[in-house]
Amino acid sequence: MVDQAPRAVLTTIDDDGRPHAVPVCFAVSGSHIFTAIDHKPKTTTSLARLRHIEARPFATVLVDRYDDDWSKLGWVMVRGRARIDHPGAAGSELEARYRQYRERPPEGPVIVIEPQRISWWLAQ
Repeated sequence: MVDQAPRAVLTTIDDDGRPHAVPVCFAVSGSHIFTAIDHKPKTTTSLARLRHIEARPFATVLVDRYDDDWSKLGWVMVRGRARIDHPGAAGSELEARYRQYRERPPEGPVIVIEPQRISWWLAQ
């Protein structure tokens, strides 16, 4: 299910201890999940997700599958340590998943999540 998902939701914790969730493109390589700051329009270059990880190096990644046939529903939630890596650190993995990244590779920092706990639910 995770390999076919086109996006995930990355959740970090803000300065007030509240969850902050954003949809992200992602790739899995080995035991790590990668997402990069790319060229899609942003309101600022000082992204909250990066500040949150610098302050609290933990994140949750949620991948879900929705279908009008509820017997096909499912989700995977990965909680783990997060760190910020240099631009290009996950380029080949992300480029393999997304045509847009092959055409224009992400130039921003890469968020790396090392899973510590994985939960899932499938309707079947």
